[in-house]
Amino acid sequence: MTSKNQLPELPYSQWIETRITLHLILQLIGKIRLDRTPRKNHWWFITQYISVHGFTTSHIPCQDGLNTFEIVYDVHKGEVRIQTSFSETRTIPLIDGLTIAQFYEQFMEALAGLGIHADIVDKPFDLGIDKRFQEITEYHHYDLEYIQKFWKILLWVDGVFNEFSGRFYGKTCPVQLYWHHMDLAITRFSGKKAPPLNTSSRLSDKDAYSHEVISFGFWAGDETVKEPAFYSYTYPSPNNLDQEPLKPDVAQWVDSNGSPTAFLAYHELLKSDDPRADLLDFLESCYQAGAKLAKWDIEAFRTLSLDEL
Repeated sequence: MTSKNQLPELPYSQWIETRITLHLILQLIGKIRLDRTPRKNHWWFITQYISVHGFTTSHIPCQDGLNTFEIVYDVHKGEVRIQTSFSETRTIPLIDGLTIAQFYEQFMEALAGLGIHADIVDKPFDLGIDKRFQEITEYHHYDLEYIQKFWKILLWVDGVFNEFSGRFYGKTCPVQLYWHHMDLAITRFSGKKAPPLNTSSRLSDKDAYSHEVISFGFWAGDETVKEPAFYSYTYPSPNNLDQEPLKPDVAQWVDSNGSPTAFLAYHELLKSDDPRADLLDFLESCYQAGAKLAKWDIEAFRTLSLDEL
């Protein structure tokens, strides 16, 4: 079943190997951006974006800023493309059977051929794969149909998230793809500092959660939640958050490592007559729940209409 706007189905079990192969490639691309891009708060400098071609790093400076390059995972042509502002291009076709190890070798050679050198941790992050990229031979799957379905969903979600983003006057991150979990996310900030994390916490978490946030996202699922879904959480999580109402009615609060997370299964939107309105309702209800209990200044953060200016 599809909705009136033809959102594609994305059954988790149908593209597991392709999903992991895609995830590994996006992680490798993201690590290059992490190494070559100047730091920006809350890890905004490492992310990727959804484009008309597929997934992109946007431009990355090189050669002291006299040149830039961009890495694109083109879901239409089934290739990874590295392009520079000097009109130089290197292309790696993604053909079934090309292992991650082989892709890694070709990818690093292509970068070097363009005079781009990066110092990265050459192992997957938080994927449960304890191998270097150049040792991963079990993933070599490129089912273009499912990659394109995933991208089409993300393209649609990107548009909804950007509309939602425009309703908030405070600090908001771009709509961006975090490659560690391969989730498309947007985060709102109250401007207040959050309590510091334990000294043993990961450095990435210390920066990500240095300030109060309400975050919203979409991801393709994992071995714990075997379906694509939308989520939202408030950090620090206020008491009784899971007692607040959510929209639409099929949304629910679930436990995530001891804190409530709002959850809306993607398949529920496939049944909706107006999935865009339902998703916006979900995002807004999550924000109102967290902002109210965390005592954010909701009215001050409201985007004024042009007539109110």
